[in-house]
Amino acid sequence: MPNSTKKRILMIDDDEDDYFLVNALLQDISPDQYLLEWASSYQKGIDAIARQQHDLYLVDYRLGSHTGIDILKYFHKLGYEVPVILFTGKGDYQIDTEAMAAGASEYLVKSEITATLLERAIRYTLDKYAHLNEIAKSEKRYFSIFEKSNDLILLVDQHQRIVAANPAAIRLFGYEEKVLYSFHLSRLFAVTEDAMAFASRDLSQHGIIQQEYLLRNRTGQQLDVMMSVSMLDEKNEQYLCIIQDITARKQKAREKQQQEKFAITGRIARVVAHEVRNPLTNILLATSQLKMEPQAETEEAQLYLDIMERNCKRINQLVSALLESTKMVELIMKPTLLNSILDKALHLAADRLQLSNVDVVKELTDKPLEVLADEEKLVIAFLNIIINGIEAMPPGEGVLEISSTVDNNMVVVRISDNGSGIPEENLNKLFEPFFTSKTKGTGLGLTATQNIILNHKGLISVKSKLGKGTSFFITLPFLT
Repeated sequence: MPNSTKKRILMIDDDEDDYFLVNALLQDISPDQYLLEWASSYQKGIDAIARQQHDLYLVDYRLGSHTGIDILKYFHKLGYEVPVILFTGKGDYQIDTEAMAAGASEYLVKSEITATLLERAIRYTLDKYAHLNEIAKSEKRYFSIFEKSNDLILLVDQHQRIVAANPAAIRLFGYEEKVLYSFHLSRLFAVTEDAMAFASRDLSQHGIIQQEYLLRNRTGQQLDVMMSVSMLDEKNEQYLCIIQDITARKQKAREKQQQEKFAITGRIARVVAHEVRNPLTNILLATSQLKMEPQAETEEAQLYLDIMERNCKRINQLVSALLESTKMVELIMKPTLLNSILDKALHLAADRLQLSNVDVVKELTDKPLEVLADEEKLVIAFLNIIINGIEAMPPGEGVLEISSTVDNNMVVVRISDNGSGIPEENLNKLFEPFFTSKTKGTGLGLTATQNIILNHKGLISVKSKLGKGTSFFITLPFLT
C-alpha cells in the first residue's frame, strides 16, 4: 500500500524510457517524498486526469497526434485546478509561452533535466500552488462575506469615490451599480454639513473612523447608520466602509423616548390639575359668595367679580383640555383603509383649503393599506396637522403635499407644507402642552395629535427649514 504522506505525481508521456529516467532522478534525490505514476498515452492521461487523484502532473508536449496544450485545455474544460509542469524541447520558446498562457505552472526542457532541477521545480510548483490555493480560499471567504453580509459594505478610493458595493448596499440605496460607482461617498449623506465635513477629511490620516450619520437612498428615504471606515489596501489607497443600518433601532429608541416623555407630561398634567383646581374651586366659591354681599352691588365690584369668575372658568377649561390631551385615550379599533382616513381629514379641511387657495398634491400608495384604527380620532390627528400646515402658508401661495410609502410592515405618511417653517430651537418643543407660536390657540392640538398617534402604536416626527416649509412624518403599522 503506498505511503499516504507522499505526493502523487502522474507523468503523461508516450516514451517509457523517459518515465524510468524521471522516476530514477526523483528516487535518487527524494525517495520518500514523491510517488510517480505513468500514463503511456494521451487517452490514458485523460482518463487518469478525470479521476482527479494526483497532486501534480508532468506532461510531455508531444503525445502522438495530440500535444500537452490539449491536455492543459482538458484541465480547463473540467474546471480542475492543479499544478502542471510541461516537458518541452530545447529552443521551443513559442511552445513555452503558449504553455504558460494555457495554464501550465512551469515548463522544463527535457534534454536539460537533472535530479536537482527536477526536484526543485516540483517542490517550488507544489509550494506555489499551495500558497495560491490558500490565497484563493481566503479571497473566496472574504468575497462570500462581502456578498452575503447584511451590513452595507462600500469600497472607496483616496478621493472617496465609490469603487465597489455589496448587494446589501445596492439594494438599500436603490441605485444601479454603474450609477453608484459615479458617486463620491458624501453624495449619500442626508445632512449637507456632514457631507462637507466628511468630504474634507483625509482618510489616510484618521485611522479607523466610527460615527453615526444620516444617509439618504435614491427615493429620499433617510437612513440612520453607524459607519466605520478603515484602510483596506494601503498600496492602492482603498478604504473599507462598513455601514450598519440602525434606522429601526433608532426609531424604536425615539418611539420609547416619545412615550416616556408623554407619560411624564401626563403625570405632571395630573399633578398640576389637582394643585390648580383645589384653590380654583375655593376662589370660585368665594367669588359667588361675594356676589351676594351688599358691597358687591356696585357696578365696579360686579365688573371685577365677573372678571375673576370668567378667568377662573377659563383656567378650569385649560386644565381640562390639558388633562384630555395627555391622558391615554380609549380607542375603538377597527380595520380601516388609510387612504380613506386621509381623504376624510382633507374633506373636513376643505373650507380652510379653499379660503386660503391652497393646492393639494397627493401621492398615496396604490396598495390598499388597512390600519387598525379608531377612525374618528385618527382623522382628528391628521386634521390637526393639515390645519397647522394651512395656517403656516401665505394665502394663494400654499402647496400641501400628502404622500405615503411602505417600509417593511409600516406605512409612513408625510404631510408637507411650503410655509414659513419652524425655528430649530422650537422643533423639540412642538409636542409639549401649551407650546405655540400662534397668537391664538392653546398649544394643545399637536399634543393631542401625538397622543392619538402613540395610542395607535405609531410614531410622529417633524422636519422643518425656515422659509422652506415643514414636514410631519407619521409612521403606523398596517395589517398584512
